[in-house]
Amino acid sequence: MAGHSKWANIQHRKGAQDAKRGKMFTKIIREISVAARAGGGDPGNNPRLRTAIDKALGANMNKDVVERAIKKATGELEGVNYEEIRYEGYAPGGVAVIVDCLTDNKVRTVADVRHAFGKFGGNLGTDGSVAFMFRKLGVLSFAPGSDEDAVTEAAIEAGAEDIVVYPEDGSIDVLAPPEAFDDVKAAMASAGIEPAQAEVTFRADNDIAVEGDMARQVAKLLDWLEDLDDVQNVYSNADLGEDAYA
Repeated sequence: MAGHSKWANIQHRKGAQDAKRGKMFTKIIREISVAARAGGGDPGNNPRLRTAIDKALGANMNKDVVERAIKKATGELEGVNYEEIRYEGYAPGGVAVIVDCLTDNKVRTVADVRHAFGKFGGNLGTDGSVAFMFRKLGVLSFAPGSDEDAVTEAAIEAGAEDIVVYPEDGSIDVLAPPEAFDDVKAAMASAGIEPAQAEVTFRADNDIAVEGDMARQVAKLLDWLEDLDDVQNVYSNADLGEDAYA
């Protein structure tokens, strides 16, 4: 790790998402739709749907909107079918990027993603070109100033895989296998330890530190990709300094 504040990066992403709340709602609804179509409309038996619903409610989405999306996905109401597609590529500085999409038009989506990479000095790669650098993890993030001992004790009791404390700002990540994410999150909530952010995500085994103008270029690419209508999630191994968002 190069010592950049992961918490600052998280807060930047959250701020960008909050500023685009309308698009965020659209992306969440698509995720609910795909999850319900793939695993059924009962969140009790569908962890992916349960996670999507939690995200929707956390973003203050109306419960009626959530229920309508589920009904459309399960055939009770007429809806749109979305296809899951993953693109992989490189940003400037050799930064690896994964782009997960839900789309009803693959031609449009690949053109938009390819354009974004080209616009900011990156290039779209082939399937598998960067995915091997990442692994799927449940991550519960705690803000700087959190009680390290309390978080650590609760995480161990909850069955977490690892606890990472970032010395540069004191923020904490609790890591869990994807299949245990819901159980770990619930156990920590029962212990009165609530994360500032919790998600199942892809995290790189090793980050690449990027500074100055190149960091700003990478940040612009990641933000541009996240703003595309068909893009659900963007993952990278970029370790960006705070000046990347200046």
